[in-house]
Amino acid sequence: MKKIIIIASLLLLSEITQAQNFVGDWNGVLNIPGAQNLKLRLVLHISEKAGVYTSTMDSPDQGAKGLLTDKTVVSDNTIIIEASKLALKYVGTYQADSNRITGTFSQGPGSIPLTLYKVTASTYSGSNSSPGAKSVKRAQDPSDISYLQEEVTFNNTKANVQLAGTLTMPKDRGATKKIVILISGSGPQNRNEEVVQFNHRPFLVWSDWLTRQGIAVLRYDDRGVGKSTGNFGTSTSADFADDVRAAIAYLKSRSDLAKLSIGLMGHSEGGMIAPMVAADDQTIGFVVLLAAPGIPTTEVLVRQSADQMRLLGAADSVIKVNTASNGKLYQLIKSHRNLGVDALKIKLDSALSADLSSRGAGMLSKAEIDKQVAANVSQISGPWFRYFISFDPTAYLTKLKCSVLALNGTLDMQVSYKENLDGITNSLKKAGNKRFEVLPLTGLNHLFQTAKTGGVIEYGEIEETVSPIALAKVVDWINKR
Repeated sequence: MKKIIIIASLLLLSEITQAQNFVGDWNGVLNIPGAQNLKLRLVLHISEKAGVYTSTMDSPDQGAKGLLTDKTVVSDNTIIIEASKLALKYVGTYQADSNRITGTFSQGPGSIPLTLYKVTASTYSGSNSSPGAKSVKRAQDPSDISYLQEEVTFNNTKANVQLAGTLTMPKDRGATKKIVILISGSGPQNRNEEVVQFNHRPFLVWSDWLTRQGIAVLRYDDRGVGKSTGNFGTSTSADFADDVRAAIAYLKSRSDLAKLSIGLMGHSEGGMIAPMVAADDQTIGFVVLLAAPGIPTTEVLVRQSADQMRLLGAADSVIKVNTASNGKLYQLIKSHRNLGVDALKIKLDSALSADLSSRGAGMLSKAEIDKQVAANVSQISGPWFRYFISFDPTAYLTKLKCSVLALNGTLDMQVSYKENLDGITNSLKKAGNKRFEVLPLTGLNHLFQTAKTGGVIEYGEIEETVSPIALAKVVDWINKR
């Protein structure tokens, strides 16, 4: 009898040890069938408390984080994870010899093999970059340079920041009449507006095309990025607008450039910043807005979240709940814009904890909820987000008197084209501006690539960096100013 008890105890210990191997963060890549080289990263966060397992899922390439699952079952060396509202299921087996989980991921009727590996700082950062990833030349990256290039630096004396960039000019400088300053979108980006995980350099392609067509271009590293000094993490859109003003002052300070008509071309958040600068600078000759917000940013973000969830296959009921939750948080931040950071964090922590506890309804442990709350509160209580969430572009668009071109792709799932182009149109009419053109470009996504769904996952899988249709339209329009 004693021998049986010992064996039983060893078996129980083996089961507990094996089950505990599942706890942690796991990273895997789905190879999507029917699409050449189409890959989607997934991260599973698995927790255990008193023998009860819970999990959440991230889809970094689609900008989704903390997706709730409603079933996590561990038995011996097998795990089953389900998110019924997303029609997702993963069944995996822990492989002790290689410390990995091999299994099958399914969504609806389809299933795909998925191997998961323990996450470390080097395999998943949770940000818009992939540590260790290297740039690979794309078809539209310039291979031969037939124009002049100059490395430049200029100072934002207000912030004590030095910005570094590249000035490109046609060889026939005497025939050059216009120069464009490129303004990047959200997040720390270099002068090429490069996001490593997508392996595309939109501003490199735009500057190459514009310069070859006789238009000079200045593009620069965001503050705190590349060769530029400063702290990106503590800066807001207003600070980035000051960097643009410093770029304008620099161009005007050079005798060889001072007579050129200066235009501002901003993408996404850059399309928000360009009107901020041009609204009170009558020397700006023209503005090009690429996927720019034309409605309050709270509305942009709510629609963005809904569109991304819909692409993930979320049910309408889930999207509705998520939209309402986000709306409450955004309103809380807006209504306490003058509150100190620590006090705001307390309010956000309380609101988000209550919301996740209600929505989790037993699916998440308190530790898992606390982990999600801490990550989200840290992000949305920062200076950039607090400024951004309270921004209304109409305050500046209604003051623009210069020529304006606004473009959006009809498959833009980050800044939806109709509401924002309509908002830009209405604001420019209120400004009494009769020198503008607003145009949706069919089938293009947020980066102005020719896309299928517009989802973030496609960005890196599309070989095209910028659609020739968008390139041609912008150059044609600028040359007619």
